[in-house]
Amino acid sequence: MKLFALRVAVLFAAAYSPVEALWPQPQNIQTGSQTLRLAPGFQITVVGHGVPGDLIAAVGRTKQYLFQDRLERLVVGRGAVDAPTFSKAKALSRLTLSLAKGASFASITSEAQKAPEDRDEAYHLEVPADGSGATITANSTLGLFRGLTTFSQLWYAHDNTVYTISAPVTIEDAPAYPYRGLMLDTARNYYPVADIKRTLDAMSWVKINQFHWHIVDSQSFPLQLPGFTDLAEKGAYSSSQVYTQSDVRDIVSYAGARGIDVMVEIDTPGHTAIIAEAHPDFVACAQATPWATYANEPPAGQLRFANATVTSYVANLFSAVAKLFPSTLFSTGGDELNTNCYDIDTPTQAALNATGRTLEQALDVFTQETHKALEAKGKTPVVWEEMVLVHNVTLSKDTKVLVWISSDNVKAVAQKGYKLIHAASDYFYLDCGAGGWVGNFPSGNSWCDPFKTWQHSYSFDPVANLTAEESKLVLGGQHLLWAEQSGPQNVDPIVWPRAASSAELFWSGPGGNLSTALPRLHDVAYRFRQRGVNTISLQPEWCALRPGACDLTA
Repeated sequence: MKLFALRVAVLFAAAYSPVEALWPQPQNIQTGSQTLRLAPGFQITVVGHGVPGDLIAAVGRTKQYLFQDRLERLVVGRGAVDAPTFSKAKALSRLTLSLAKGASFASITSEAQKAPEDRDEAYHLEVPADGSGATITANSTLGLFRGLTTFSQLWYAHDNTVYTISAPVTIEDAPAYPYRGLMLDTARNYYPVADIKRTLDAMSWVKINQFHWHIVDSQSFPLQLPGFTDLAEKGAYSSSQVYTQSDVRDIVSYAGARGIDVMVEIDTPGHTAIIAEAHPDFVACAQATPWATYANEPPAGQLRFANATVTSYVANLFSAVAKLFPSTLFSTGGDELNTNCYDIDTPTQAALNATGRTLEQALDVFTQETHKALEAKGKTPVVWEEMVLVHNVTLSKDTKVLVWISSDNVKAVAQKGYKLIHAASDYFYLDCGAGGWVGNFPSGNSWCDPFKTWQHSYSFDPVANLTAEESKLVLGGQHLLWAEQSGPQNVDPIVWPRAASSAELFWSGPGGNLSTALPRLHDVAYRFRQRGVNTISLQPEWCALRPGACDLTA
């Protein structure tokens, strides 16, 4: 709680200060009011032996951002109001990165792919006002990378001058929570690799460290998988709308170099209708109608998990997928299982009668066997909340739980002793409020109305109603984009900058001030656009240039 109290004090002290580009807000920041320019020959150097290639590449990208962002400060008159201070300003010629004594370099990728609890992202940043060298120090390469991200946000540009008006700067920073994520559904609509990479770039700029890739679902199976090639051959929307092994390696590598771990999700036993295209005998009530009786959305179809052959198949499928993803985390889903489907499914009822099991007992066997296959590969299963709160299945205590149906369910999951990830639809679903998407229903709304504003998610309390011990089970949280009404055409404005609100919430901790956050989030949106991410406007630009002027009580 000391970190959170410190943050609140810093926010009030820095209200509407020039350092408005920093997002997420550092835990401890001290700034001055002097102008400092970047020298034209500004260099970033890394001290030490065995500097990894992905850190060298990150240094290169940072230099590119510093001189190509060309973001003018968001004030009336923009950068012109600062120009009179340039002539007397000192010039910063170098930034030096170094590890703390006793620490050794590893790749950003390897450190980002550790279990969330084992990641070290802390850093210390110093930018003197007199032009002497700036420094970033950390105990890990990942920490140095996070410091670089913060350093790149300090600077504005005007008339070929890159500068800050807040020198000197001293920052001591570390995340409040180790898991800060974004989920993207690429099954309902397909996203090309380039769009996923652009999203990963944007995630890294606000220190989001977990990409939850909901890669397949009932509508399509775009993942090409060795030994299971028939799934994509018959389940992808087209031969061009697939993710090859090379694509997966590319995305995982690209993410890792940006401090992001990739957790894949293969949702089972529900959300699996598409498997019937390759294996019709494995799926109950495939494309049954009316679909609303047998599924939450079309098409209907769920795995016949009471069948031992299906269980073995899924265990082998999980093992094959696990080989492609180095993350310690693997989501097996487990949400929205429709029991009506199994009540009318003759093969399922025959299997239950033959084994003497109930449907819940069969689900328990299926879950244990498929999770055992993952654990043999060194993976920690991640499930949706129903697997803990609705079904009577045996889960390892290491299993992580995504709480999605309602934030009201967090307490119940915590009481069962599982580490949890906030993903509540009433705060973090980016698709809510876009209207209904099912056909022939003109009065329909999205099931999770209303639209979830950045202010709403930013105001979330991750430990509300939890005891001190239960609060320790919170790993962090994430925004989520289900793609019924989104694709590469609109992913940027749907996600950004709203998803940055949870990035700060779970890095800096709760209790942020909305009035002081808004000018900084404007900076995020404008800087993202300079870097090629098409963010939505939060307000008229008149308001963005006049912090506080458009508050309801102004």
